Amino acid sequence: MTARDGGVGERGGPGGDSGPDGDSGAGDDHGASAERTRLAWRRTGLSATVVALLTLRPAFVPDPRARTVLAAAAAMGVWAALVALGYRRVHGLVARPPRPGSHTVVAYALLCASFAVFGAVVVLA
Repeated sequence: MTARDGGVGERGGPGGDSGPDGDSGAGDDHGASAERTRLAWRRTGLSATVVALLTLRPAFVPDPRARTVLAAAAAMGVWAALVALGYRRVHGLVARPPRPGSHTVVAYALLCASFAVFGAVVVLA
């Protein structure tokens, strides 16, 4: 028996994944999906801020090397770019319909990788 002839079906029939009204509810999650993505971008920006502050710490010792200060300054520049891109992407998600962010995501990934490199330089310098 299938869902079409009244048996147990995959969706929408008895024992299926239907909601209380009998409809599956698939496809009406666009707002929640954009909201989750927006919150994920905010979380990523917050974690980048924490990493940026930790990257600055070695530059504030009593007698820092010039290399450490320059690497920390470059890391803060990358952090500013990360925050700006995250801000741009969040506002792209607010638009209806949400704008695709493929270029933003690629740029953000490259900046995160360079942020990790600057962090390693500061720590090892």
